[in-house]
Parts: sequence; C-alpha cells; structure tokens
Amino acid sequence: MVTQPYAVCVYCSASTADPDYLTLAAQVGTEIARRGWQLVSGGGNVSMMGAVANSARAGGANTVGVIPKHLVHREVADVDADELVVTDTMRQRKQIMEDRADAFLTLPGGIGTLEEFFETWTGGYLGQHNKPVVLLDPNGFYRGLFQWIDELYDRKFVPKPAMDRITVATDLPSAFAALEARAQPS
Repeated sequence: MVTQPYAVCVYCSASTADPDYLTLAAQVGTEIARRGWQLVSGGGNVSMMGAVANSARAGGANTVGVIPKHLVHREVADVDADELVVTDTMRQRKQIMEDRADAFLTLPGGIGTLEEFFETWTGGYLGQHNKPVVLLDPNGFYRGLFQWIDELYDRKFVPKPAMDRITVATDLPSAFAALEARAQPS
C-alpha cells in the first residue's frame, strides 16, 4: 500500500506583488517540500499562489492545483502542477481542496483568501472535518480581523470551541509546528 504524503492546503493571495509576501509564500513552499509534504493550492501560477507552488516543486514536493474554468486565464493555471484539476465552479474547487488536504494554512490575502479561511474554520467547528486550521499572521497582517473576532467572542457570538479550532501563528516555525502537532485523521 502506497501512503500519500501529508497534504497541506495553502490559501493565499493571487494578486499581490509585495515582495515580502511573495518571499513568505516561497518560504512556505520550501518548507512543505523540506518536510516531504504535498501542496494543495488554488491552481494559479500568479502572485503568492504561484510562489508557494513553484517553491514547493523546486524542493521536490508533489503539487496539486485546483482551479475553476473561469479562472484558468485570470490566475494563469499552474500547468506545471503534478496534478491540475479544473472544476466548473468555485464551490467544487473548494470542496476538492478540502477533500485532498490533511491540514489548512492561510497566508495573507484578500477577500477570496478570507472566504476560504472562514469556510474551512466553520467546517471544522461544525464537525465537517477534524483537520488543523492554521493562520500565519506575519507582522500583524490580520490584527484588525482578530480584534474584531475577539470582540465577537467577548459578546458571545463566537463560542470558545470555535476559537479553539484555529491556531494563529506569527512565524513560519510555529505555523508548521501547529500544522504537524494538530494533525489528526479526519
């Protein structure tokens, strides 16, 4: 029996050109490869999404890209992926990414990244999966978001079990430790 490598789904920007965030994404891809893990990504070859995939592949990691047809040209489909899955809809994309992943790592990004993060976090809280959900928050990128979430928690709109389903890490080593330490079969 062939065992599949531990698969990490990375959510991140497909639009920023900020060199610091592109470097962060490349470091994530390199670390995935160094650990012998597999990358599951949004299947684009632009911005942070492309940097993660290209660095993971350069380090020898297997990469799985999942992209809906309507984004093939906009996000420049990652045709170098070991496996490129083209879906009809965004909902199918997210479902396949969730099914193929053993853990989730969210990097800085915009509304698409946030939507993916919230759906994955909610799914974990509601018992749809028991996979680690880690958010890498370098330099306080998500500070405002988590001030608001903490307020929601204080006002009892977000319960403690939901808060316990996510790990917010401020650096790469702690993010990867959380991905590894919290990994459990789904």
